[in-house]
Amino acid sequence: MNSLSPGFRGRRRSLAERLPPGQYPTESFPVLSAGPTPRVSTEDWAFTVTTERGDTRTWTWEQMTALPQQGIVQDIHCVTRWSKFDTRWRGVPLDAFLEDVATDAGFAVVSSYGGYTSNMPLEDLLDGRAWIVHSYEGYPLSPEHGGPARLLVPHLYLWKSAKWVRGLRLAIEDEPGFWESIGYHSYGDPWREQRTWGD
Repeated sequence: MNSLSPGFRGRRRSLAERLPPGQYPTESFPVLSAGPTPRVSTEDWAFTVTTERGDTRTWTWEQMTALPQQGIVQDIHCVTRWSKFDTRWRGVPLDAFLEDVATDAGFAVVSSYGGYTSNMPLEDLLDGRAWIVHSYEGYPLSPEHGGPARLLVPHLYLWKSAKWVRGLRLAIEDEPGFWESIGYHSYGDPWREQRTWGD
C-alpha cells in the first residue's frame, strides 16, 4: 500500500522538464503588443462579466482590489518561443468573478482597453487556472505589460493572457479573438505547440 505524508508534493521538476517543446528560456520579459499601449488609470478601470443572456456585473478598481488576493508563481510561455520561469504576480482568481454567475456557456471572449480580444474555453478560466493580475514582481503592473490589470492564463501561450483587460463575455459557441482570426491556434497549448491553425 502506498501512502504519502501530508503536504508531500513529490520531486520538483527540473527547468528542462518545465520548458515546452520549441521554447527557449529567458531572464528578460519581452514586450509584444498588437497595437498602441493604452494608458488606463485605476480611477477609470472597470471589469465587466457579461453572460450569454446579456446580464452584466461590473467591478471597479476598488471593488476588485477588495476581493481576496492571491500571490501567484507561474512559468509563462510566449508563442514567439521564449519562456520565463517562476514569474511572480498578485491578483484575483477568475473564480471570484464567476462564482455567482448562472451560465450555460462553454466559452469566453476576453476584451481589452484598446480593442484586443482573446477566446478560450470557459473551463480554462476556472478552478484556480486564471487570474486578473495587477502586480508583477512586487510592483504595480506597468502599462507595457498590461497594467493596470491583465488576464493571466499561464497554462496557455501568453497571447491568451489579454493585457489591459476590461471584460469577459460568456458564449455558447467558440468565437475567434484578435490573433485567432488571423491564423493563430484557437486553443494555444504550449506543450502541444499549438501556434497556428494547422498545429
